[in-house]
Amino acid sequence: MRPSRRPSAALALATALAASLTACGDATAQPAAAGGGKLAVVATTTQVADFARNIGGDHVTVTQILKPNVDPHDYEPTPADITAIGAAKVLVKNGVGLEKWLDETIASAGFTGTTVDTSTGVKIREGNGDEEEKAGDPHIWHDPRNAKIMAQNIEKAFAAADPPAAATYEQNLTDYAAKLDKLDADIQAKIGKLPADRRKLVTNHDAFGYYIDRYKLEFVGSIIPSFDTSAELSAKDIDDIVAKIKTTGTKAVFSESSLPPKTAEAIGRQAGVKVVAGEDALYGDTLGPGGSAGDTYLKMEQHNTDVIVQALGA
Repeated sequence: MRPSRRPSAALALATALAASLTACGDATAQPAAAGGGKLAVVATTTQVADFARNIGGDHVTVTQILKPNVDPHDYEPTPADITAIGAAKVLVKNGVGLEKWLDETIASAGFTGTTVDTSTGVKIREGNGDEEEKAGDPHIWHDPRNAKIMAQNIEKAFAAADPPAAATYEQNLTDYAAKLDKLDADIQAKIGKLPADRRKLVTNHDAFGYYIDRYKLEFVGSIIPSFDTSAELSAKDIDDIVAKIKTTGTKAVFSESSLPPKTAEAIGRQAGVKVVAGEDALYGDTLGPGGSAGDTYLKMEQHNTDVIVQALGA
């Protein structure tokens, strides 16, 4: 069980520290202030930061708030985050309630630029009715078609904020969209080779709904029965998922790179199935660190697909 979050208190402290850093003239406290005429961009999650870099190219400086393998559901902003947002011209977010800490942070930073909600135009999967899921499933990037919409929203904002480079942003979007189309087709082909009775997925938490819907997998269940990884896990939840694994003949349990694998491993042992963890763990809420198999969006989705197909097809 995670400790309860205190975002207001943490944010107040971070705001005070950020103000102190700015007053002291600390140049390192303003990472979003782009030089050389580049557009200063702050992006919240690892995924939208990757999209922003692909669309912006050499015309933007992207400050990424969330680092690889940091849980976006349970984040508290730092003084550097507040300073970066205050200096930015464009702020790119995932949306769908994923960054619950962001509105307060924007207000504290005095941000006056453009906010891009990359979820605009995406068909959102419904939540389970809980208060924390009222906005729906925020893991929209796990369908490459949604990633295209997210990239399009970023391109429009960049072009509006930086008209001289608009043609470059448009071309970058065209090039990246082609890569996303290829990714989608490759995933379909790989999943399509799995026998229908093996397309059953058990993950750490409910992060892969869009992927499951797109590629026609069967969602058996998740270890944490929530979109939010900070949800509590009961003994009944564990018993229920073990029973489902045995009943459905599911072949593997998939851990996630940003979550501890201990519970997944315990459930796998109890159910008598393989547990995919370590370097083969899925990238759910976050990209991987530089040099990993998931350090870009394209590589992340390719890695996830290859791991799923190998584990379920074995």
